[in-house]
Amino acid sequence: METDSARTTGAADGRFRGFVREARAALPIVLVMAVTFAADQISKYVARESLRLGESWPPTGFFRFTYGTNSGTAFGLFPDQTVLLTIASVAAIGFIIYFHRMYGGHDWISKLTIGLLLGGAFGNLLDRVVAGEVTDFIDVGPWPIFNIADSSIVVGITALVVRLALWGNFGAEGEDADEGGGAPSEGGRA
Repeated sequence: METDSARTTGAADGRFRGFVREARAALPIVLVMAVTFAADQISKYVARESLRLGESWPPTGFFRFTYGTNSGTAFGLFPDQTVLLTIASVAAIGFIIYFHRMYGGHDWISKLTIGLLLGGAFGNLLDRVVAGEVTDFIDVGPWPIFNIADSSIVVGITALVVRLALWGNFGAEGEDADEGGGAPSEGGRA
């Protein structure tokens, strides 16, 4: 007959193993997020320190580095709405985390997507909180100037749409979907 002490130890051991399993599953997301965030913040720092506001290097050409700031959203929409955009950024981060917890897959595309979205969102959020505006520096042809965080968000959303279009649901069944090497399985929430 099992004692109360043995049941308590078994339950605690099960919770610990569950925590370790969840932490191991989240590690690729955290790594992609951290690399994206670091690349974004370092590149913005280099742009601010190397160029004057509005200055481009090289001075002409299709692809340039041009130091600019943006107090609005993508394409300069909603300028000078820092408080509103900060709240929206926090809400978006919360939604991304909720979405992953509810529907997130265990395949590498799902993890890459969530990591890119979170890294980009945190990168631009930090700019808004610290400076009240986002630093932009990548200047390509007719496009508005952007940054690595913007790029990671666009790539993350594109990967999410492609992922959903190709395989339907956002999530592969089973903990070992990563090891399969193939397309995610059809099925319910992971």
